[in-house]
Amino acid sequence: MTSTTLRSVPTVAAAPMAARLPGSAAPAAPRLPASADPARIMKAARDFEAMAIGQLLQPMFDTVDTAHAQFGGGAGEEAWKPMLVQEYARQIAAHGGLGLAKPIYEAMLRMQGGTHT
Repeated sequence: MTSTTLRSVPTVAAAPMAARLPGSAAPAAPRLPASADPARIMKAARDFEAMAIGQLLQPMFDTVDTAHAQFGGGAGEEAWKPMLVQEYARQIAAHGGLGLAKPIYEAMLRMQGGTHT
């Protein structure tokens, strides 16, 4: 079995023809709209990653039968289990996660018309 490595391909924005002519001024970098807060966008990207991790973890917890365990089972556990899984997902995302937050953040910035750092 061979492994493949995914590489990030840099994107190049197409400049207007006038900007490419010698002696013409370079176009200004696009700016984020005033309503777009990079901190809020990053939080949304991290929240999305946590949600995605939770969706990956949920089937694992659905297959565990705790009804016959010494301290498990019951309606209370069934009610609280989704919150436990989501908290596990938040902790995994907060400590590195799967690496989804940064590309999502960059895509959200591009959608807002800004640039990423």
